Amino acid sequence: MDPEKLIISGRNRLQGTVKIDGAKNSALSIMAATLLTKDVCILRNVPRLTDVDTMAAVIRKLGIKVEWRGENTLYIDSDDFNNYEAPYELVKMMRGSILVMGPLLARLKKAKISLPGGCAIGARPVDFHLKGFEALGAQVEVEKGYIEAKVDKLKGDDIYLDFPSLGATENIMMAACLAESITTIENAAKDPEVVELGHFLNKMGAKVEGLGTDLIRIEGVKELHGIDYTIIPDRIEAGTYMIAAAITGGDVLIEKADPLLLKPLIVKLEEAGVRIELEKSLIKS
Repeated sequence: MDPEKLIISGRNRLQGTVKIDGAKNSALSIMAATLLTKDVCILRNVPRLTDVDTMAAVIRKLGIKVEWRGENTLYIDSDDFNNYEAPYELVKMMRGSILVMGPLLARLKKAKISLPGGCAIGARPVDFHLKGFEALGAQVEVEKGYIEAKVDKLKGDDIYLDFPSLGATENIMMAACLAESITTIENAAKDPEVVELGHFLNKMGAKVEGLGTDLIRIEGVKELHGIDYTIIPDRIEAGTYMIAAAITGGDVLIEKADPLLLKPLIVKLEEAGVRIELEKSLIKS
C-alpha cells in the first residue's frame, strides 16, 4: 500500500480568516497535571485532536473522571482514584502519555507505565525522566517493556539534565510540586509549553520559579487545588498559517493568536519583507 500523501497544487494566493485552536502540547501536560489535585479542574480552549483524546483515555484508565462539556472544554475530576498503571495499548499511541508518571508518583507514590517504544535496547527517550525521579527518591525498574517506580516520600534535590528535554522538565516539575523541600532543575527546557505548565501549577498553589530560564526552582507544597484554566493558542498552528500566507503572497487574518509566543517568527518574517499588523488578539499577515 502506498504511503499517505498530500498533493498540493501551488500558485494560489491564500486569503481569508482562520481561528487558532488551543496549544496541543500545553493541553497534554496540563491534563496530566490535573492528577496532582483532588479537586475538579476545568480546562477551556482544549483542541479536539487525536492526541488529546488519547491522553483523556489514559487518565480515564487510571480512574479519573474526564468529560467534554461543550466543544472545547474538559471537566476533569481526580478526587478518588487508585489505579497507577498506564497500559501499552494506550501509551504506544502517544509518547506524551509518560507525563502522567510524575503526578502518579506525587499522588499515589507509585507508577507503572509502558515504555512508549516497548522493550527498547540502549538509551531510551525517557531516561532523563527516570533519572529525575530517582534523584527525588524513587526506586525505578525497567522490565518487560514497563517502567515501575515507587517511593515512600518524594524529597527535593538538585537535578541536572544532560539535555534540556521538554517532557523531562515537565514531568520532574510536576512531581517536585508535592515533594518535600526544594528541587532545582538545571539545564531545564525553556519552551513556552513549560512556562505555561508552570503558570498552571502556580495557579493551583504550587511554588515554581525561574520559568523561561534554564534554572527552575520548585518549593514543594502539601497540596494543590483545582482551577478553571484556559489553554494558550497554538503557536505552531498560527506560525504555519503565517508562513503559508507569506510564501503565497496572501492576505490572511489569524484570530486568537498570541503575538508574544510568535515574536521570533514575526521578527524574521518582517526581516524578509512580510507586512504584519497586530490587532489586539488578532494577527494579520
